[in-house]
Amino acid sequence: MAGVTSPRTLLDFYQSSVASGVPELLISKVNGKWTPVSAEEFGRKVRALALGLTYLGVDRGDRVAILSENRPEWPMTDFATLSLGALSVPIYTTYLSPQVEYILRDAEPRVVMVSNHTELKKVLDVVGRCPAVERVILMEGEPPHHERVFSFNTLIRQGDQLLRADPMAFADRVSSLGPGDFASMIYTSGTTGEPKGAVLTHGNFVSNVMGVCDLYQQLQPGKIAMSFLPLSHVFERMVDYLYFYRGVTIAYAESVDKLAENFGEVKPHFFAAVPRVYEKILQRVMNQVEQAPALRKKIFAWATSAGKERLAKIERGHQVSGFLGLQFKVADKIVFSKIKARLGGRFEFAISGGAPLAKDVAEFFWGAGVEIYEGYGLTETSPVLTCNRPGDFRLGSVGKPLPGVSIKIAEDGEVLAKGPNIMEGYWRKPEETNKVFDQDRWFHTGDIGSFDQDGFLTLTDRKKEIIVSAYGKNIAPAPIEGALKAMRYVSSAVLVGDRRKFLSALLVPNFERLESWAIANSVEFRSREELLRHPKVRTLFQQAVDIVNGDEPSEKRIKAFTLLSSDFSIEGGELTPTLKIKRRVVAQKYSKDIEDMYAAAEASGVEAEEAELAS
Repeated sequence: MAGVTSPRTLLDFYQSSVASGVPELLISKVNGKWTPVSAEEFGRKVRALALGLTYLGVDRGDRVAILSENRPEWPMTDFATLSLGALSVPIYTTYLSPQVEYILRDAEPRVVMVSNHTELKKVLDVVGRCPAVERVILMEGEPPHHERVFSFNTLIRQGDQLLRADPMAFADRVSSLGPGDFASMIYTSGTTGEPKGAVLTHGNFVSNVMGVCDLYQQLQPGKIAMSFLPLSHVFERMVDYLYFYRGVTIAYAESVDKLAENFGEVKPHFFAAVPRVYEKILQRVMNQVEQAPALRKKIFAWATSAGKERLAKIERGHQVSGFLGLQFKVADKIVFSKIKARLGGRFEFAISGGAPLAKDVAEFFWGAGVEIYEGYGLTETSPVLTCNRPGDFRLGSVGKPLPGVSIKIAEDGEVLAKGPNIMEGYWRKPEETNKVFDQDRWFHTGDIGSFDQDGFLTLTDRKKEIIVSAYGKNIAPAPIEGALKAMRYVSSAVLVGDRRKFLSALLVPNFERLESWAIANSVEFRSREELLRHPKVRTLFQQAVDIVNGDEPSEKRIKAFTLLSSDFSIEGGELTPTLKIKRRVVAQKYSKDIEDMYAAAEASGVEAEEAELAS
C-alpha cells in the first residue's frame, strides 16, 4: 500500500493516511448531511493545527487535553499534538465537571480542545482551579468573549500562516520523533478506585496496531468503518489508528442512540463495540421475534438451529456443504439477511472488546453469519493482548496472544503480560506503577484466566471483583451475571455477596418483554414499581433465578434478589463510559435496597440455612 512501510511512530500512520489519497478519509454529519474530509484536506489541517498549537506555546512534553465526541477534529487534534512531541490526554464527554477537573489538575495540559459549548462550560466552570490550562479551543460554534478561549478555525488560520512562512516546520518536528517518545496519557475508567493516567509511547501503540494489522486483511482502501465507541477509550483509538494506516474510510456516528439509523445511511463494512452493544442488538431482535406471529417464530427457530449447526462445523474446521449448506442459504435469505440489513447490508465483520462477550451472544451472531471477533486488553497495554482472528477463533475465548506479546498465568490464576505494547507507567504515581509490575516487569492485569490446550485464553473475572463470602469462599460474579442476563426477562444483573453469608442479586428487568408478559397474564399495573411488586412477577423472576442456580454448590446459589425499576447508566454513575459496571457505586447507591434484601432473607430463615450448610 502507499505510505510508510515500516512505521516507527504514530505520525507514520498519519503519513500513510494522507498518502492514500482517499477522497473520503473521514465522514461525519454536518448540518444533517454526511460530509467527507479527504486525505488531502485532513493532512493540510493537521499540519496547520500543529503549527497553530506551537503559536500557543505547546512544545515537546506538554499535554493537550481533548474533550470531544468522535468527529474529524478529534484525530486532527491528536495527530497535530503528537507531531510536536506533546501528549494527547483524552477526556470522556460523559464526565461531569468534577471529573474533568480531576484530570485537568492531574495531567496539567496547557491547552484543552472542546467540541461544543456544552463541553466548554464544563472546562470554564473549573478552569480557575486548573492553573496549568492556558487556552481552551472550541471546535464548533462561536467562542464567548473570554481571554482563554479561541476558535478551532482561528487556530487553523494561524497555523496556515506559519506554514507558509516556514513550509518545513511540520516535517522537521515529525522527523525528530522516535518510538520511545511519550504519545498519550489515558486515564483508566476507575471501576475499582481513583482514575490513573496510563502513559503510552508511540512504540506502544505502533507495535499494537502492527500486531493486529496482518490478522485482518479485509481492511483496505474503499472500505468503510463505523466509529462510535468514544475515541477517549484506548480500544477505539487503536482501531482508528489501524483504519488510518490502511486507508479505510472512518464514519463517525452521530451517537449510540442514532446508530441504527447511521448504519442504514453509511452501510459500513466494519465496526468495533463493547459487549453491551451486541447484547442490546440481540435483545431488540428477540423482542421483535416475540411479537411476531407463530409461523414467523417457527421459521426463526428453524433458522437459528440451522445457523448453530453450521457454526459447529465451522468451529471444527469443516466445510459446510450439501443439505446443511442449502438450509443455511435459505435461512440467510429469509431471516439472517434482515439482521445484516440492520447493520447496513455490507457488513463483513465486527470486533468486540472492553469486557467479556457472553458465549451465547457470540454464538447467535456467528450462527447468523455475523462474524464478531473478540479480543482482550487494557488501557495499560495499548490495548490488545489477545484476539480471535479470521481462520483462528474459538467462541467463549478472547483468542490467542498477539504476535510479540507474551502471556502467562500466575499461580493464583491472574493473567500476566509482557510485550512492546505495555505502558511506561502511571503518570506521577510510582507506587501505583510498582503495584502492577513485578520484579521481572511482568504486568499484572488483575484479570483471572486460563489457556486451553490449543492456546486460546478464557477469562473468568476481575481479580478485584472476586466475591469472598463470609465463609471464605471465592466466587467469580461475571459468569453468574452472564447466566442471569441470558434469562428472557432480565436486562441487567449485579451479584452481591462480598463478606456476606450468601449471594444475592440486583436485577433490572427487560421491561419491554415483562410488560407484554404482564398484559398477556392479566397482571394489572399503573407503574413499573407496582408491576415489580406483583406476586406473579416475583414468582417469574424466582423461576429464572432457580434455573441459573441449577445444581450449583451452595455458595454459588442466589438466595435473594431485588428488582430495580430503572437500568444502570453512565448518567446515573453506575456504568463507566465503556459500559462496565462500577460495583462500588452500585453498592453505595443501592445500599438500602441491599440491606433490606438481606434483612428480609434473614427473617425468612435463609441465613440460618446457610450457616447450617457451612458448619
